[in-house]
Amino acid sequence: MVDKPDVSVQSPNNNDIHAIEAKWRQRWQQTQIYKTDLRDESKPKYYNLMEFPYPSGEGLHVGHVYTYSGADTNGRYRRMRGYNVFEPMGFDAFGIHSENYALKLGINPMVLTQRTVSRFREQMNRLGCMWDWSHEVNTSQPNYYKWTQWLFLQMYKAGLAVRKSAPVNWCPQCLTVLANEQVINGRCERCDTEVIQREMVQWFFKITDYAERLLNDLDKLDWPEVSKRLQRNWIGRSEGAELIFTIESTGDKVPVFTTRPDTVFGATYVVLAPEHPLVDKITTPECREAVQAYKEATMREREIERLSLEKEKTGVFTGAYAINPANGERIPVWIADYVLMTYGTGAIMAVPAHDERDHEFAKKFGLPIVEVVQSPEGVEEQAYIGPGQMKNSGQFDGMPNEEAKKAITDWLAERGLGKHTVTYRLRDWLISRQRYWGPPIPIIYCDNCGEVPVPEDQLPVELPYIENFRPTGTGKSPLALVEEFYKTECPNCGGPAVRETDVSDTFLDSSWYYLRYPSTEFDDRPFDRDITRKWLPVDSYMGGKEHIVLHHLYSRFVTKVLYDLGYLEFDEPFTRLRLHGIITHLGAKMSKSRGNVVNPDEYIEKYGADALRTYLLFMGPYEDDNEFSVHGVQGVSRFLNRLYSLVDSRHDYGNGPGVDMKMLHRTIDRVTRGIEDLKYHTSIAALMEMSNWIADVRSEMTKEQLDTALKNLVLMLAPIAPHTAEELWERLGGAYSVHIQPWPEYDPSQLVEETVTIVVQVNGKVRDKLELPYNVAQEEAQRAALESEKVRAHLDGKSVKNVIWVPGKLINIVVG
Repeated sequence: MVDKPDVSVQSPNNNDIHAIEAKWRQRWQQTQIYKTDLRDESKPKYYNLMEFPYPSGEGLHVGHVYTYSGADTNGRYRRMRGYNVFEPMGFDAFGIHSENYALKLGINPMVLTQRTVSRFREQMNRLGCMWDWSHEVNTSQPNYYKWTQWLFLQMYKAGLAVRKSAPVNWCPQCLTVLANEQVINGRCERCDTEVIQREMVQWFFKITDYAERLLNDLDKLDWPEVSKRLQRNWIGRSEGAELIFTIESTGDKVPVFTTRPDTVFGATYVVLAPEHPLVDKITTPECREAVQAYKEATMREREIERLSLEKEKTGVFTGAYAINPANGERIPVWIADYVLMTYGTGAIMAVPAHDERDHEFAKKFGLPIVEVVQSPEGVEEQAYIGPGQMKNSGQFDGMPNEEAKKAITDWLAERGLGKHTVTYRLRDWLISRQRYWGPPIPIIYCDNCGEVPVPEDQLPVELPYIENFRPTGTGKSPLALVEEFYKTECPNCGGPAVRETDVSDTFLDSSWYYLRYPSTEFDDRPFDRDITRKWLPVDSYMGGKEHIVLHHLYSRFVTKVLYDLGYLEFDEPFTRLRLHGIITHLGAKMSKSRGNVVNPDEYIEKYGADALRTYLLFMGPYEDDNEFSVHGVQGVSRFLNRLYSLVDSRHDYGNGPGVDMKMLHRTIDRVTRGIEDLKYHTSIAALMEMSNWIADVRSEMTKEQLDTALKNLVLMLAPIAPHTAEELWERLGGAYSVHIQPWPEYDPSQLVEETVTIVVQVNGKVRDKLELPYNVAQEEAQRAALESEKVRAHLDGKSVKNVIWVPGKLINIVVG
């Protein structure tokens, strides 16, 4: 069962949460408090960006609220620290998700998307984020995609947009091609349908030209290490050599890439991808039927299947032979599905003695196995991939194989048969889609002039409203059936011509939207140079992990291209990137099939937006996965209501002799560090402790102390629960608005010699208690715990597997 809100729980006071939140949203809108003056030079700028949503039919989900709550808290905090914060929002409205929903309802997406955007905006406004809606973007509007098409043209003019035939990923459900990055474990990342391979003429962006820079420039970014690692793995840089094998019968040169040039003397056959352009040319007549049948069978296989190490090796001999460049030996040429045209050169030299796949293939088909790196146990039963001395390698015998890699490549290079090279796993970005709902690609085809880019002064190429927008499944867009769209004149010669009918990938729309936000007032340029120079790159970007090798990588590529073309003065879009974790519910990732989806509307309706916002940030570290619980929302709701009680009853207290105010300074320190480090849960915990402290000692406080404590408490609450803080600030007599007040400052001298008792556990059992500075960091607490004799007695030389840290309270050392 889904954990539904407990409707029996009533607010413990008479404050109407919804009336209060509506009151302040209206006031903020009336006063335009969140509209940013982008030309203000009096404050340092802070571009606070969060991922814009695609407006799905289901409406806002709790993942959106999680993203926006954390990012908005960061932006509000920065504003109170004196920054001129720009926090825009918009809609990623083109693409398959929106179109599939339109197909389901039978409503044209041009009509339906307007409704879903309106619904999303209404839902989002209830969250109380400080979005500057005056700079809203909508990727499906002509005034936006005009510039997406302009971007395509800049790529085209720079030689980075090319149309070519290639094996592509085809989704039978979505009836369109997909980029490699949009295929997850062999399935469409949109609908989870198994992807098949098709040979089609498509438009690509040559992102591979930027592979080295995309890789190297990760080092200069303030990004989570997981993001950098995933992008590095996706780019997949490999150093090696390109060696030239020659087809005996035709003289054609076959370059192969290898990371093991030291083993070339052991190459006993060559394998081409079935799609390799030389296959038909070199195949002998007696082998042609078998080769053709194998090629057709391979085209029905998915890429992930072909690369699987568990799959039984299959292949067919072409009848042709190649000359090994190292020893001049004549070796057979095969085709096999484990070699792909999209990786390397589409050809490999097979060294069965020192490669597991080649060894399995050679054993199955009875091909020679020649050991060229000395192995301890021989290579007949399995390939040896470790280091050793060279053998059966001519003048290189006896040399350590690591040295031989360079020596053999240099030797072949002198003879024109090889060279040192680098290759990448990254493939060019496939951007054309055979769908309706996207920006038409701005290319015209003329019999006389060939490919002709649409002149920039004729942009946008508007997407027409059509009745039948269902994908055809033929490899052509529904626009190919609309004569009034595709029939046109050639801009060069004036003769009859036809438009490209494919639309571009929705990830192209989102690859540059952060550049458009500050410049939405300009209709004659995609982004204004002066505004862009002032506000870009983005200071802080928050979003989900699922976009690391899609949106984040594409955005970096587009930024670098625009930098190279002279449009930008920076070549990385996001200086600081932070990723939130996944919210689970009932122990699993949310999905409709599991019945554990959390609808934020229900919780906002019952407890208010601030309670939901605050709870989501209180679940745990923002960048970790956290489990949602309705009881947690209820607890946070009670906390916020207690704050109303504290403020409303303040006149009954504050007549005491005075108290030590170190708790106030300690809380300011803890809340500040928590927000800075995106450990919002520790900030909220500190606010809860401070509210309890005020309740405990308020009868002993002076009125000035009580007023100071309450105002500082509300100021620190403001970035997290903006409506509640605004209302409490007004009740305390503060000037409008709490969100433009300066952030509280603490007195460092009040933090000296403050300690807390840290409980130390080993595998969940208490082993010691340590008195440590109240603001002790995890590293310091861990070091102190491991130095404790009581703790060491329970470690028994075991290795530390994990450390669980509850700031200011507990450290649990997990050993095994």
